[in-house]
Amino acid sequence: MPNPSAENKQIIAHIDGGSRGNPGPAAYAVVVNAEDGTHLASLSKYLGHATNNVAEYQGLLAALEYALEHNNRCLKIITDSELMARQINGQYKVKNANLKVFYARARALIAQFDSFRIEHVRREHNREADRLANEAMDAASKNRNPQRAPSADSKPLRATATYQQGVLKLDGSLPLGEGERVSLKVERKK
Repeated sequence: MPNPSAENKQIIAHIDGGSRGNPGPAAYAVVVNAEDGTHLASLSKYLGHATNNVAEYQGLLAALEYALEHNNRCLKIITDSELMARQINGQYKVKNANLKVFYARARALIAQFDSFRIEHVRREHNREADRLANEAMDAASKNRNPQRAPSADSKPLRATATYQQGVLKLDGSLPLGEGERVSLKVERKK
């Protein structure tokens, strides 16, 4: 029988996403531990204006990407989002068009795992991830740059992006304030 390596030992990620106002200022958090309880990583990110369900899915994607980037192919997700857990487990259909994009991306990432499980728990069993998501929202509200109103002569911002595995990723950054909303026009490069 083969000796288990670090790559096939299960890691456990507690995830949470929240939104104040739903939709409103939103963030996600991920707390990653080894099976023996050893803390491996804490991730959190302020997302700007989003719903709690979008924030939950962003947390799931962050956990999946972390595991794959660190060559962990056995992952257990702990979440207090019953909706997302049941959607990922196939018990609920994904009806919201915005969530379908995140769901498709999550399913594509999950397909790369040798072992994957998602488990719904009550909020009190997910306190650390909840605390980190709230800290990310609090920090963003304290550091928020005032929104700049576009001037009449402001030129459109231009950027390039690459579409990979269901996600459009910018090739660089744009001079935008945290939480600033923009509209996009996507054109294919020739």
